[in-house]
Amino acid sequence: MDQRAELSEFLRSRRARLKPEDVGLPDHGRRRRVPGLRREELAQLAGVSVAYYTRLEQGNAQNVSVEVLEAIGRALRLNDIEHDHLSHLAKGKTKKKRASACRPQQVRPALQQLIDAMEGVPAYIIGRRLDILGWNRMAAALFGDMGQLPSRERNMARHVFLDPAARSLYADWHSKAVDVVSVLRLCAGCYPDDPQLTALVGELSVKSEEFRALWAAHTVADKGHGVKRLHHPVVGELTLAYETLKLPDAHDLSLVTFHAEPGSTSEESLRLLGSWSAEQPVRT
Repeated sequence: MDQRAELSEFLRSRRARLKPEDVGLPDHGRRRRVPGLRREELAQLAGVSVAYYTRLEQGNAQNVSVEVLEAIGRALRLNDIEHDHLSHLAKGKTKKKRASACRPQQVRPALQQLIDAMEGVPAYIIGRRLDILGWNRMAAALFGDMGQLPSRERNMARHVFLDPAARSLYADWHSKAVDVVSVLRLCAGCYPDDPQLTALVGELSVKSEEFRALWAAHTVADKGHGVKRLHHPVVGELTLAYETLKLPDAHDLSLVTFHAEPGSTSEESLRLLGSWSAEQPVRT
């Protein structure tokens, strides 16, 4: 991916979402040719020259200081994740990042044994590019048996945008799609030289109009926690809380778990799903 173009488009998209009144600037009622703040207004807020900010927004981030990036981040009202993304784009790639982007990711046998032992709890391990690298029987029952897919297709973004079953599985498919693209965009900022990530984005852009639109929005987010509502074809509606736990010895691997509120109908449905899944073969 062209990191200069990514930096330019990200800054433009963040500037476009701000209005003068959002940042305490007067709006004199003049019609704006483009949405959001003007470059000179953003430069004023950040305390840099218009020429300097223009060069940065054009993708020329040579020798930009941490202090300047922090000032621009504050002016753009970036959250912590967006600010980290800006830093990745502006600071460029290192040899270490280039090497790790091409290194295959694997799940330690003990981790797979751990999630296999989590009876009644759907769990999977996800890596760069949202590749699904390990899963247990309950996760296969809930989201589909990844073992039936070729390894390159075991990917959450492919599941959401290219698997027709995903549209009926997620009660709020659009929200799930936004989450997936936002995490993938963050990954792209960290690993711009990853050829498999570039190929994935290209494939999804060609095959999914929704993906193209969401990718162009330049939203970034990290995997976290929350609640998802599902329409499962076997047990019906489920409301499940999910938690994303980063693995300390592999920062770009995460363990994702799902559970139901104790005493809820979803807990009973999840228990029924466990009984059903025990009768189903799971491929790994």
